[in-house]
Amino acid sequence: MAVIKAFRGLRPNQKFIEEVASPPYDVLNSAEASDLVKDNPLSFLHVIKPEIDLPDDVDIYDDLVYQKGKENLDRLISDKILVQDKDLCFYLYQLIMDDIDQIGLVAGAFIEDYENDVIKKHEHTRADKEADRIRHVDTLNANTGPVFLTYRAKEDLDQIYREIQKTNPLYDFTADDGIRHIFWKISDQKIINDITNKFVEIDFLYVADGHHRSASGTIVGQKRRENNPDHTGSEEYNFFLSVIFPHDQLYIMDYNRIVKDLNGLDTETFLEKVSEKFKIEQINLDTAYKPDQLHTFGMYLAQKWYKLSAIEGTFFSQDPVRSLDVSILQENLLTPVLGIGDPRKDKRIDFVGGIRGLDELSHRVDSGEAVAFAMFPTSIEQLMAIADAGKVMPPKSTWFEPKLRSGVIVHLLD
Repeated sequence: MAVIKAFRGLRPNQKFIEEVASPPYDVLNSAEASDLVKDNPLSFLHVIKPEIDLPDDVDIYDDLVYQKGKENLDRLISDKILVQDKDLCFYLYQLIMDDIDQIGLVAGAFIEDYENDVIKKHEHTRADKEADRIRHVDTLNANTGPVFLTYRAKEDLDQIYREIQKTNPLYDFTADDGIRHIFWKISDQKIINDITNKFVEIDFLYVADGHHRSASGTIVGQKRRENNPDHTGSEEYNFFLSVIFPHDQLYIMDYNRIVKDLNGLDTETFLEKVSEKFKIEQINLDTAYKPDQLHTFGMYLAQKWYKLSAIEGTFFSQDPVRSLDVSILQENLLTPVLGIGDPRKDKRIDFVGGIRGLDELSHRVDSGEAVAFAMFPTSIEQLMAIADAGKVMPPKSTWFEPKLRSGVIVHLLD
């Protein structure tokens, strides 16, 4: 049973929406964010990456950074760039990227559902990133970036959403990257009750993207619960900002790998070792080779593309985690052949989201790195199966597109 809550969203005045709405905090580094907003003082990046407004020598985890984020949020509120709805609302959020069209509900997700595993996870969080988001949420007194949740699709919820889509939207804009973002406000209490009751029928929600945001929102809520002698469970800090999509609308792209060297091997020896666990075919194409089925991989090496096919019996086909392509590549090639032990920490490996295209892989190898691997995307069904089994996926297993914009709806914690 999933518990969700309507809330009074803090959101941009309609005439400022395109200036305020920004990419999420974790898809840009500080330099990229600074360059993007140099002529835009209203961008929400000033709130979620406030180090861009401080001297370069200030550590990104310094207290000054979090205080600057609060200052920037307070400024947007005092200047009436952001205004808070008077009524409790849900919001509907549609994203359109080429032929990808998905629509989700903006709502408060219950921290007790996170604690009790009604909201299921599939990744470990990193302590440093979790601590950063906790300080950000606590200092700003707000969830500034939404958690991307999913559930097994329900036609009756889809039907409610289709009816809402027939009404005039709150916002409708196309960002610089060509992705269209459309929002509707849902303030009718009957519709809110209907949606809330439909979610009660849903057994589980799944974190698709935003494990650090969901963990930090929960931890801040727990701390405030413990410090409030009059705690009732209905306070805003008991909920974190989320956008909840049906699973059958989601689009997961490949999350590719680049390794800086061949671990001391020459090309011929490397290929010989790879052939122990993979069938290797050289691909004579003018363009990059993109895998088109599970357990196949593209490999770019010495200006040539190869198709790798995992040999049956060399991997654990019945294990939901170890049968993932990212696991097969890690266990049968990256670790034993290239010496990449912990991909989270090893500086010899880098990860490239599929949104950048496979030409990025060949360009980087041609520019001096050793080898690149193109992955077949993990499916949403694999993600949910792993979460249902109480297991976690290897790092960098999924790349969701399109990305949710930040700053469109903010959830205040009081």
